[in-house]
Amino acid sequence: MGGGSSGGGSGGGGGTTPPSWPSATGSQAVSSTIRVSGTYDGGMRRYYGSGALGGSSQDEGQDALFDLPAGATLQNVILGAPAADGIHCAGTCTLRNVWWEDVGEDAATFRGSGSPTFLVDGGGARLASDKVFQHNGAGTLTVRNFQFQNIGTAYRSCGNCSTQYARHVVFQNIWVTTPANRLAGINTNYGDTASFSGVTVINDPNRRLTVCQKYIGNDDGDEPQSNGSGADGTSCRYTSSAITYVG
Repeated sequence: MGGGSSGGGSGGGGGTTPPSWPSATGSQAVSSTIRVSGTYDGGMRRYYGSGALGGSSQDEGQDALFDLPAGATLQNVILGAPAADGIHCAGTCTLRNVWWEDVGEDAATFRGSGSPTFLVDGGGARLASDKVFQHNGAGTLTVRNFQFQNIGTAYRSCGNCSTQYARHVVFQNIWVTTPANRLAGINTNYGDTASFSGVTVINDPNRRLTVCQKYIGNDDGDEPQSNGSGADGTSCRYTSSAITYVG
């Protein structure tokens, strides 16, 4: 549901310079979660929280601006501030040309059992003091033609959810402009994998960005322990040629 044109700023095209951020065609306050059915095209409008969704804290219990059931697509949307808990996907979903101007708790949370496939194609996220993409359910998330600016962690496989799965993330053709702490955090003991290709890291002359951080996850809510970092061919899958540093 939803109308509007396809808009610009898809975030694709490759190269070492990320696409420019799009301008909003208008703004819409969201006081209660928008339940998406089928395909919702925002026409590059800016959506921001108000009323009950007006917070911008890191509280874990916030509601989302958009809630997608399995099979839904959200496209051509800008999430402004406050963004509450961003977008929730209950199962297989597609986020196409979605931009987060100021990430609240998380930009998007992916849930669902079985083997859901999640696709984030185009767009960008910035000002995420914690995480951008939170993966709590099963399945595989692919992030391509996307840019991150000033973030903590781009992707985190839940380290202490009460139900755990083997989760997988694939990054293809992305840009990361520092400050940024890490691209992916995964749980090696549950069989997680993270794959990277076409990654451009901007303004990181000292190579401080952690591409792939490994953890020992648990299902009892404890803070997970780290388990090393870096390419290993099994959990963290990339070669040095997959990462280009600029500036």
